[in-house]
Amino acid sequence: VNRMEQGEDPMTTALVTGGGGFLGSDVIDLLLEKGWTVRSYSRSLYPSLQKQGVQCLQGDLTDAAAVAKACDGVDVVFHVPAKAGMCGPYEDYYQANVVGTKNVITACQQAGVSKLVYTSSPSVVFDGSDMEGVDESVPYPDHYESHYPKTKAEAEKAVLAVNSEKLLTCSLRPHLIWGPGDNHLIPRIVDRARKGQLRIIGDGKNKVDTVFVENAALAHLQAAEKLAAQSPVAGKAYFITNDEPKILWDIINDILKAAGEKPITRHVPKFVAYGAGWIFETVYGLFGIESEPRMTRWVASELTTNHWFDISAAKNDFGYEPKISMAEGMKKLADWFANQRNN
Repeated sequence: VNRMEQGEDPMTTALVTGGGGFLGSDVIDLLLEKGWTVRSYSRSLYPSLQKQGVQCLQGDLTDAAAVAKACDGVDVVFHVPAKAGMCGPYEDYYQANVVGTKNVITACQQAGVSKLVYTSSPSVVFDGSDMEGVDESVPYPDHYESHYPKTKAEAEKAVLAVNSEKLLTCSLRPHLIWGPGDNHLIPRIVDRARKGQLRIIGDGKNKVDTVFVENAALAHLQAAEKLAAQSPVAGKAYFITNDEPKILWDIINDILKAAGEKPITRHVPKFVAYGAGWIFETVYGLFGIESEPRMTRWVASELTTNHWFDISAAKNDFGYEPKISMAEGMKKLADWFANQRNN
């Protein structure tokens, strides 16, 4: 039985899958500020969440029974985590991103969860070409260069397809989430720079949108609050950004400056990077190498194309407005790096 139909106060208990992760922990912080009861489901245990009063359950998304237990008695589920990356067996991505998401959907339906907010990615519609100011009407491509966007797209479609008055669903597509505590994008950039492995690819003039982590988390709560049977949010996907398109390599150099590193100035032609990506993919595939290659064709395309998005739908449908600007975010990041160095 849907808990909202029982006359209970809707949206009082939330489950955040991947609650100990970069975005998940920020979503939890905002939920706690609003006085929600919060449960986290992650592969690891996070004592920091337990200290905040979060009920922490440990398990894998591919464990349907454990996911069902996590969803029991919950009003809203924020399904945040995914297997990201550029390489590795397709089955690993499929299990984590597609099977895991379908387990969450089934568990929500069985437990009478009212709302499911899914964290997707703009890469689900990236076809390797420029995307300048596009909105959510842009279609899914016929072909993907990477397992990650392919499986994320399949999962997003599954979430949106089950939208109904009993289980209201929507999908958010935050682009390149960054900020203090990032354990994915920023460490990779800084590590490559320190090793002398970063080069500006192509002319270095392509613009991209990114989103500061606190803004991405805010969008999740705003979408959940507006998600209702008659609202435009139900069954829809939304791009989420800082709404400040900037030259990609300026953003990367700002991140490096915040980390106390020198800027990247050396260039390499796009065809060289794309060719290197093809070679890396071929060699790694032939020899079954599981570590991450320095370049892939998908990454070469991502680093040389314009991809920034029209977020009018998120603004109009659930009132999303980025609260922290790029400049403010970079200052927070620099302060965080300084604190890391001092401790």
